[in-house]
Amino acid sequence: MPDVERALEDLAHRLPPELPVLVGTVARAPDSPHLWNAAALLRGGRVEAVFPKTLLPTYDVFDEQRYFAPGTHPERSVFTLASGARVGVTICEDAWNDAELLEGRPRYPVDPVAALAGAGIDVLVNLSASPFAKGKIARRRAIFGHAARRHGVPTALCNAVGGNDGLIFDGASCVFDREGRLVGEAAAFSSEVVVFDTEGAPCAPAPRDDLDDVRAALVLGVRDYFRKVGVADAVLGLSGGIDSALVAALAVEALGKEHVAGLAMPSPYSSDHSVRDAEELGRRLGIPCHLVPISPMFASYQSGLAPMLGVAPMPPGWKDLTEENLQSRIRGATVMAWSNRTGALVLTTGNKSECAVGYCTLYGDTCGGLAVIADLFKVEVYALARHLNARAVAAGGVAPIPDSTLDKPPSAELRPDQTDQDDLPPYDVLDRLLEALVVRELGIDAAAEATGEPRALVASIARRVRTNEYKRQQYAKALRVSERAWVGRVYPIAQRYVGPGG
Repeated sequence: MPDVERALEDLAHRLPPELPVLVGTVARAPDSPHLWNAAALLRGGRVEAVFPKTLLPTYDVFDEQRYFAPGTHPERSVFTLASGARVGVTICEDAWNDAELLEGRPRYPVDPVAALAGAGIDVLVNLSASPFAKGKIARRRAIFGHAARRHGVPTALCNAVGGNDGLIFDGASCVFDREGRLVGEAAAFSSEVVVFDTEGAPCAPAPRDDLDDVRAALVLGVRDYFRKVGVADAVLGLSGGIDSALVAALAVEALGKEHVAGLAMPSPYSSDHSVRDAEELGRRLGIPCHLVPISPMFASYQSGLAPMLGVAPMPPGWKDLTEENLQSRIRGATVMAWSNRTGALVLTTGNKSECAVGYCTLYGDTCGGLAVIADLFKVEVYALARHLNARAVAAGGVAPIPDSTLDKPPSAELRPDQTDQDDLPPYDVLDRLLEALVVRELGIDAAAEATGEPRALVASIARRVRTNEYKRQQYAKALRVSERAWVGRVYPIAQRYVGPGG
């Protein structure tokens, strides 16, 4: 706390004394051992006032009640400008409890925006660190435009920009006049200073494309993660498949091609075209693709483990994945060796579909420091890859991801002639089931009815989601781009409840 307080005082001294500035901060609650999530008003060379956040979300990725005490008088979070205009101050969740928008079921017993409007204000300001998810920018526009229109008060949202661990903050700050019309909007995914007039002419909102927003979010998330942990370079395994190709393309956009390296690690079951696709991807992206055949290491493992595994009993009905997982773990050790030698951070390339059903190998393809696409279902991976290609071609460049990578059946290539669909339903079916079971959290019967898929199939996928929680809790930090990401969905590993018929 002393460092925070000194930083605020130093900033207040450096600002023009006549300029009022609101700064998000942590503050000491008076006469209490607790802290506030707060906005500090800096004016006249000092910290003039501190306004605490009233509503503390504790759900999904939010855990504020663990750290903060709530403000109890939202109607007092007001200051006056030199013109005499009264400015009401709210913080993030404070503006998300409008009973009209929540169909009469607000999360909290108090609405800070309504309390401030009732106290008499001329402008409403909201300081936010609202994390990105698909469709979130449009949703914020609707919420704050509604608040301005309902209370007849010009409203400004100032949202954070940048990546912090798995959360990505997209900016896209916006201002509405008293009729709820947009009169100013800042850029998304980058910092921008915007001067606006609350009585100015309405403007059209910047058009949004969900795929391009996801691309920009992931690029920002990767760039800020590396910058903030102090690492410049990335390394990843290039299988010739779609997942590693997409991660490599995003990493190059985020870090620059000179900071990304790929390792192609063919095994005895790898096809020639997979190696060719990995090398072609490297050429298109301008990154090295180092060829490291793992067959000799795999043979050594098989020979060395044979005496032990030959006497190890296998439970009835158990599927022997020993050799498949060995190959994946050899690859994991190989990319980690590159990381240890060069200081590069390993990027994990698994997608949300694989994470959900455990179609991955602990300490193999799950190893790494950052999971770039772990919040994208497989169908979304393909859609985003095609979007990247189309975007590059439209800009006069070369599509980064080869057509052969996009067109071939996905395969882990850990046994002869293997495809993912040997072990999983087609991805369009699987992802539809996972959307019902994971995102909407439907039970087995409801998910079967909603998707039209056989109940036995739904139950088997639900079982795989449930029994692979232990893998997800050991997974690399994942970038969040949906409202229902793994970071906000943590279930017990050691529990026996399976639900009716599960």
